[in-house]
Amino acid sequence: MNKAEFIRALAEKADLSLKDAAAAVDAYAEVVAEALKDGEKVAIAGLGTFELKAKAERQGFNPVTMEPITIPASNAPTLKFGKTFKERFN
Repeated sequence: MNKAEFIRALAEKADLSLKDAAAAVDAYAEVVAEALKDGEKVAIAGLGTFELKAKAERQGFNPVTMEPITIPASNAPTLKFGKTFKERFN
């Protein structure tokens, strides 16, 4: 499912116009990104928790030349699904 399909499904499920559903999806993504950037976790009951995970600097290699390279430290956004959400699939 791509973004357009998701927006269409959301609009149908929540009885919204496509424009309103698109605005809601964009706003949702923006709010989560801003909160993570500010160092907050975003916990949504029934879905899960968004948070930033720190990744340490590490050694890797260039797959073309096989030369070793240093991959710099970074922060990666993650989503840990909650128990209620996971139970829907088993």
